[in-house]
Amino acid sequence: MSPRGPLTTVITTVVGAALGGLLVWQVYRTKRKKPSSVQKAAEPTVPLRPVENAPARTESQQTQLLCLAHDEFKTAECQTESAPRAVHIPTCKQMLAVKPVTVSSQEDWLEMWPLMQKELLVFPVLGLDCEWVSMKGRRSEVSLLQMATYSGLCVLVRMLTFRGGQQQFPLSFVEVLRDPHVLKVGVGCYDDGKRLTRDYGLSLATTVDLRHLALRESRSSVSNGLSLKSLAADLLNVPLDKSLELRCSNWEADQLTLEQTTYAARDAQISVALFLRVLGLQTETGPALSSGSSYSELVSRCQGLVDVPFRGRWDGDDGAPEGERRRRTRKPAMNNSPESGDQQVPDPRKNNRRKPLGVGYSARKSPLYDNCFLNAPDGQPLCTCDKKKALWYLDKGIGELQSEDPFIVRLLFEPSGRPDSQQDYYLTAKENLCVVCGKADSYIRKNIVPHEYRRHFPTEMKDHNSHDILLLCTSCHAASNVHDGFLKQQLANEFAAPQGCEEGVRVLEDSDRRRVRSAARALLSAKDGLPEQRRDELQLLIRNYMDMNEEQELTNEVLQEAADLKTRILNEAYVPHGLKVVRAHAQRGLRGLMELERRWRRHFLTTMQPRHLPPLWSVDHNHSKFLRKFGEDLPIKLN
Repeated sequence: MSPRGPLTTVITTVVGAALGGLLVWQVYRTKRKKPSSVQKAAEPTVPLRPVENAPARTESQQTQLLCLAHDEFKTAECQTESAPRAVHIPTCKQMLAVKPVTVSSQEDWLEMWPLMQKELLVFPVLGLDCEWVSMKGRRSEVSLLQMATYSGLCVLVRMLTFRGGQQQFPLSFVEVLRDPHVLKVGVGCYDDGKRLTRDYGLSLATTVDLRHLALRESRSSVSNGLSLKSLAADLLNVPLDKSLELRCSNWEADQLTLEQTTYAARDAQISVALFLRVLGLQTETGPALSSGSSYSELVSRCQGLVDVPFRGRWDGDDGAPEGERRRRTRKPAMNNSPESGDQQVPDPRKNNRRKPLGVGYSARKSPLYDNCFLNAPDGQPLCTCDKKKALWYLDKGIGELQSEDPFIVRLLFEPSGRPDSQQDYYLTAKENLCVVCGKADSYIRKNIVPHEYRRHFPTEMKDHNSHDILLLCTSCHAASNVHDGFLKQQLANEFAAPQGCEEGVRVLEDSDRRRVRSAARALLSAKDGLPEQRRDELQLLIRNYMDMNEEQELTNEVLQEAADLKTRILNEAYVPHGLKVVRAHAQRGLRGLMELERRWRRHFLTTMQPRHLPPLWSVDHNHSKFLRKFGEDLPIKLN
């Protein structure tokens, strides 16, 4: 042995120990590091792929993984309601810069899920969209499911790898879709949920269609329609590539192209960005500081819009316009090229071609003011009226004609009330012209205090209220309605009285009946294509609802009965927007209701600046008379 041998061995041992200790210390430091920010959460930028040559997991190991993911999900669900920490909300541009992650197996999902879980702790919201292909007008099963979190982290789930029981869906994946405490937002997401149920037996709960939110907010910048492309352009100033070549690409290809993954991810990312923008949680320029939002806070701002399908000019199950469906049927794609499930949705409030403001309004065919006069038996002027009413007094023999021009009828009985003075609004002659611009050839009546509020006023404030009915030409009437929309939204925000489709909030979906119906439809359509475990779950759900024991057979007749269940129920807690606003003002008695009247009248003067108002028209019309006649303590009985 060389004399240097022992020394060399000692040096090698010392150096090896030092390097090993350094490595252990570095690993320890790395594990102790906390996620730095939302940007840290969005670090994965390359698609995940199954590890080659990895040892196959046993069934027990796989079960442990699924249980672990399920436990983690439940933990996240509980933590969602806790007070979130302050975070920076990225801009739309930053969200779109995050590259999507492709998931093709259980292992891919379980590796990705903890990162999504952290995102949902801050904002329990998922942008959601689906892609599929169609051959000769027939839609195939959903090929790709896109889910994006508030930071832009987007997961593209390739559904075809889970078809026919090839693989089971991870339990955490199934849970997050049906979790009632995570909102799923998008354009047509309710219909996407129906497709997932029909194709895979999956349940999608708590969806919010962005078109409902855009219409409720009455955004003046929403001018080009309600498709995802139009909303992105109007509200986010982001152009979306919706070319036919890309939309109709093959979403079931063995390997999706970069253009396909970018296109698919953008639809989900833009959906989250639109949701945050409409609710005022995202700014146009820089990252906004937010304390996050719990599910209860977010769902309260979407009151009446959760799990409500959007119905514009729609007829088909796929959510496409009727004309679009007919066009697809008549003209299948050339060379059997696949078609995408992405829809371009026109604004249901208007036609595709722009028209001048006011076109489509029905103008009056006869004058509103005939300026006939009614006098008391002693000759005192009482009010003006139309000729039809004046002739009615003559026909009934309770009045006599005093003059043809002007047309004056003297009553033969004592009226119930007389004007306080001859300087009264109802004694003045009024011109048949637009009070704003003076146009005299076409006009319609305008309710200065909208009917949805006035209808709930007490009778004392509804009688003889023609003061708040004025004439406007069609274009001024349309412009005034636009301005009214903004005041209505202010009132909605001030008094927690959301606007929106009355049908959508007056009638609700019974979630239990809906789950049973979805389960039955999945069993009828998928039949033996469902995994055994999933089929057992759906059958148990139906048996429990139908109060059937395990010995009773679930026949096709029973399943069909469950599939035909009516799920819409009357929402007894629903209070219309107008009634809620009037109630809030009525809490301050007569003066509160007068203040609501005054606010609408001032709003009309400020926004329209009328130049031809009738003489004696006033913001405080009849208010002093109400107080003198009824007193401030008048019991308010709302209609």
